[in-house]
Amino acid sequence: MKQLTRLALHLCIAATASAGNWPGWRGPEGTGVSLETDLPETWSANQNVRWRVPLPGPGNSSAIAWGNRVWIAQAIKSQKRRTVICFDRAEGRQLWQAGPIYDQNEPTHENNPYCSATPVTDGERVVASFGSAGLYCYDLEGKELWHRDFGPMNHMFGNASSPVLHANLCILNFGPDPKARLIAVDKRDGHTLWEAEPPKVDPGEQPPAGGGPGAPGGGPDPGGPAGSGAGPPGGAWGTPLLIKAGQRDELVMNFPNRLAGYEPRTGKQLWFSKGIDDWVFTTPLSGGGVVVGMSSGTMGGTVLAAQPGGNGDVTESRRLWRLERLKSQSIGSGVIHDGYVYLIGEGGIASCLELKTGNKVWEERLKGPGAKSSSWSSMLLAGGRVYVPNQSGDVFVLRAGPRFELLATNSVNEPTNASLAASDGDLFLRTDRGLWCLAGHGGGGASTTRNPVPLPK
Repeated sequence: MKQLTRLALHLCIAATASAGNWPGWRGPEGTGVSLETDLPETWSANQNVRWRVPLPGPGNSSAIAWGNRVWIAQAIKSQKRRTVICFDRAEGRQLWQAGPIYDQNEPTHENNPYCSATPVTDGERVVASFGSAGLYCYDLEGKELWHRDFGPMNHMFGNASSPVLHANLCILNFGPDPKARLIAVDKRDGHTLWEAEPPKVDPGEQPPAGGGPGAPGGGPDPGGPAGSGAGPPGGAWGTPLLIKAGQRDELVMNFPNRLAGYEPRTGKQLWFSKGIDDWVFTTPLSGGGVVVGMSSGTMGGTVLAAQPGGNGDVTESRRLWRLERLKSQSIGSGVIHDGYVYLIGEGGIASCLELKTGNKVWEERLKGPGAKSSSWSSMLLAGGRVYVPNQSGDVFVLRAGPRFELLATNSVNEPTNASLAASDGDLFLRTDRGLWCLAGHGGGGASTTRNPVPLPK
C-alpha cells in the first residue's frame, strides 16, 4: 500500500509540473525571472491573501514550490534544530518537518538566523543546506535519503548559499569560510563528484581586512575603520548560477575579487574576470548573453558585466563594463530584462542600468509605510513587473522599463529578509513571523490564518 501511495503522489506531482514550479533559489533558471503573467499586483495583510501560516521563528530562507507542495528551511532555536518544513500549497497545512539537531557553536549575525539557505527540489527529492550541520536530502514524504558533513563553516556573518541541481549534480558554494570551495555531489546518494577552489588572487589585489561593508543590515562595523586590518575577511554568500553559453553549460559564481565560470560536470575552471571586491552577498545575474557580478566595499558597491563562453583571464577580452563606488551596496540580487539591469541596494535604492553599457537610466529610493526601507531581498521579474521587498515587509511593484514607474506598494506589516517565490499565479512571501500565499487568478478575499506550526517532536 505504501508503494501505491508513493506512486500516486509522484504521478500527481508530475501532472502538475507544468503549473509554474519554483524549484529553488531565484526560480527555474536561478535568475529571479518568472514566465507567469497573472501574479497579484496588489495585496495587504487581509486582502488578496489565500492563506498565512505562522512560523516558529525568524528565518531568511525563501519558499520553493513544486506541484501541490511548498517548502521552506527553518531553524528551531529552542531545540538547536535545523529543519525543512513542507506545506500543502492549497491550504497551507503542514505536511511534515524534518531536520537534524546541531548543538555545536556556529558563528552568525543576529540578522542572519541559521537555515538562511533556500532548499531546492526536482520533484523527486528536496535538498537543503544547514550550514555547519551539513547538506541533507529528503524524499517528498520527509524521509531522509542521505546527508553529508563537509565540516564547520566559520564566518561571523554566517552563511546563506543555496544548493542547486543540474542533471545528476547537486552543487553547493561551501562558504564563506577559509576552506571555501564549490562542492558537487551526486543528488541520488550524496557522494562527492568534484570539488573546486575559488580562483587564485594576487595578494596585491586584495583590500586590507576590515575593508568590508560592515555588519549586514546597517549594524556596527565589527572590523573597525576601513583598512585597519582589524575586521573579518570578506567572502561569498551567493549561490552558483547555471547558464547556457553557446553550446556549453557553465556554472557562474561570484567569488571575492573574481567573477568566474566553471564546467559543471567536472568543476574545471573555464574563465574568470577581475574587477569585483571581496565582499560578495549576491548571486550572479544572466540575460541577453551577458552575466553580471556584484560586490560590496567601504567605498560603495561594484558591478561588472562580461560575456560568458571565454577561456582563461577574460578581464580585457570579454568584460563589457565595470562600475564602482555605487551609492548602494547590494545584498539582494537584481534581474535582467529586455536590455536593462535592475538592482536593489541594501539601503533601499533601486536602479536601472543599460545592459550593454552600464549607463545609469534611473535611480530611485523606495519608501513604504514600514519603518525600515532597507532591503536584503532579491528582485522578482514577472509579467513586465519587478517586485522588490524591503525589510519592513513592504513590497514595491515597479514597471520594468527605462522610465521609473511605481505601480503599487503592498505591506503585510511583518519584517522579512527573504525573497518572493512565484508559482501557478500565486506569490509566496516568507517573513520573520509567517509564510504568506498571496492570491492570483482573482482569488483575493479575506486572509485565512492556519494554526501555528507546531514545534517538531
